[in-house]
Amino acid sequence: MTAAPSPLPEILIEPVVRAALAEDLGRAGDVTSLACIDADAIMKVQFVARQAGVVAGLDCARIAIVLMDPAATFEPFVADGDHVGAGAVLARVSGDARAILSAERVALNLLGRLCGIATLTAAYVKAVEGTHARITDTRKTTPGLRALEKYAVRCGGGLNHRFGLDDAILIKDNHVAARGGVGPALARAKAAAGHLTPVEVEVDSLAQLDEALPYAPDVIMLDNFAPDALVEAVRRAGGKVMLEASGGVSLQTVRAIAETGVDVISVGALTHSAPALDVGLDAA
Repeated sequence: MTAAPSPLPEILIEPVVRAALAEDLGRAGDVTSLACIDADAIMKVQFVARQAGVVAGLDCARIAIVLMDPAATFEPFVADGDHVGAGAVLARVSGDARAILSAERVALNLLGRLCGIATLTAAYVKAVEGTHARITDTRKTTPGLRALEKYAVRCGGGLNHRFGLDDAILIKDNHVAARGGVGPALARAKAAAGHLTPVEVEVDSLAQLDEALPYAPDVIMLDNFAPDALVEAVRRAGGKVMLEASGGVSLQTVRAIAETGVDVISVGALTHSAPALDVGLDAA
């Protein structure tokens, strides 16, 4: 079981859920439920994992239900970060039938998406068990869902890379090209950085690594390095700087990358390619 991360504040979750509900309800609301269900009907349902995985996003489901029916009850049986088997009941809900049915798809979309990210992250974390390396995400997130998707990565046991362009200085290949080299870019960045602003630089060769090391950046990203080049990079860095491997990382390659001795492996697939976990809403 992965330790649950600190929950996201509801003020970050509610606007996302509210926008998703507004998109789904459109201009006239849930015309199917309004037409078929009595106004005073009450129903009991449960969220069920139809396949094994790691839970993330229970608060999204709860808020979707409660926004539609403030009097509804939402009883969770697991916590975010828990590993569950197929058929596990995640939560039970009781409330206004029309409201529950109107919230169903938004709740399932967000819950399934976040569980999928947590589940894929956990697979990567397991793949590097016993090595020094940690798994982290990237900014390759769904627009509008970054805080939620990065939370799901934490539920799966991964780390978060920067949340946005304002978190840290990360000098990429195009910054290097525009500035005329790794050294000039790092010199300018180090001079501009505040005392609480970390500086990372991306390099794509051992020659660029050698150019970066004298500037003592906080992190050096080794982009698309082959395993033997990663081993040499670790040797040259000598433990004096954190090394992040990135590019071309998959579940099939991540173990070999981790065994080179790098500190962090960033994986865009955690958020841009994770399949949704199959979660359903069944009558209880």
